[in-house]
Amino acid sequence: MLLKSLNSFTIISMFGFAFFILFFSGFLEFPSLSTTIKPIRYPTLSLTKSTPHPFTDLVTAFKEWDSLVGCPHFRESHKVSIQIANRSSSLQVSDAESECGELKMDHVSVLVKGWTWIPDNLDNLYPCACGLSCLWTKSSVLADKPDALLFETTTPPLQSLFTTSSPPTATSVPSAPEINTFGLDNNVFSTNPPPTSVFSPSPILPTENTSQDLVSSDRRTGDPLRVYMELEAGRKRSGAEDLFISYHAKDDVQSTYAGGLFHNGRNYHVSSHKDNDTLVYWSSSRCLPQRNKLAKKLLSLLPHHSFGKCLNNVGGLDKALSFYPECTNDANVTPKWWDHLHCAMSHYKFVLAIENTVTESYVTEKLFYALDSGSVPIYFGASNVLDFVPPNSIIDGSTFSSLEELASYVRNVANDPIAYAEYHAWRRCGDLGNYGKTRAVSLDTLPCRICNAVSRKGGRNAGAI
Repeated sequence: MLLKSLNSFTIISMFGFAFFILFFSGFLEFPSLSTTIKPIRYPTLSLTKSTPHPFTDLVTAFKEWDSLVGCPHFRESHKVSIQIANRSSSLQVSDAESECGELKMDHVSVLVKGWTWIPDNLDNLYPCACGLSCLWTKSSVLADKPDALLFETTTPPLQSLFTTSSPPTATSVPSAPEINTFGLDNNVFSTNPPPTSVFSPSPILPTENTSQDLVSSDRRTGDPLRVYMELEAGRKRSGAEDLFISYHAKDDVQSTYAGGLFHNGRNYHVSSHKDNDTLVYWSSSRCLPQRNKLAKKLLSLLPHHSFGKCLNNVGGLDKALSFYPECTNDANVTPKWWDHLHCAMSHYKFVLAIENTVTESYVTEKLFYALDSGSVPIYFGASNVLDFVPPNSIIDGSTFSSLEELASYVRNVANDPIAYAEYHAWRRCGDLGNYGKTRAVSLDTLPCRICNAVSRKGGRNAGAI
């Protein structure tokens, strides 16, 4: 018995010694207690075991994705991110039925006084929730006694208004001083927002309904409410408005840039062919130093076409139609650069979208144009951008440790039809996530939402300020 015990002890000691040698020689390695298991940062490159290969036909990539991945897998893999986005407070959510009892008027008319890009085709008589009707117009003939006056970009006058026979006068807003609008300094990935800034607003267009004189220092009971709309990054109230519209959910009425009504006349042809030699589309004609610096660094690492004034490498302006003649709307009409913007973008796998300013919730048309065109946006801007877009629809450049890492990732996705098609799955599977809410509070729905707010205040019967 003693011999057997000694043999057992000897065997255990030998195993222990061997384990000790292997561990300290590096053959065995254990994670430290402080190590956490990190999820795959970019799961689209690990969807299947298929061999990545260059591709040019988007429809073919979709078919490969359908056969190897499919919508059920997409919904399951992005379920958590969709749930998190749905709980965000970045977007206003209105429960129209619960607000019905708060309405004080069943019809509201809004006269648009000063504007830069509110489209004429928004003018209409709208049937809204709760039996409310809403007249939205730029005509003082149709809205001869408006319940609210809407000013976009130009601030409302501090005085009350009344109609006279004075001729209309075009006014313009002084330009704001230009500042560092990206807050990047030496680190291209800094997301510290600069001081609030706006870029120089466009001049206010003269309208048929601007024949007004100023007569009083305050709005009196019986005067129309004054609504001020400011969608630029500064987001500054004028101090003279009863209702304030901006891109941010914290203000009276939110209006995102995701609407489609303000560019109805554009060519929306979407090409199924994706250029595999030139990966990135970039177009900017407002050459802000910090944005140019970021774009130049990234684009130096990726094959690209730049069509605007900034960093142009296609031989001049307005070259898109010579590249893609199918994007012409009407051969008899001299095209404007924005007429074929979406069509030109659609030929590229990626579109670089860099905001003028890094500001919370300031997510502009630069991103939504790229989504509309069927390309994948490479985005730099608002830190909460994922609250505004469909699941797995964009590449957020700020999540990468360097531009080199970002460029490498973009190249890998460009050569992997499965990974690339995954960025389009939201559209093909109908999984919008928060994007449905983003569209619901866009310019497209603004008339009814403004009329609802005016009705709850009582319109002309609201208390004087």
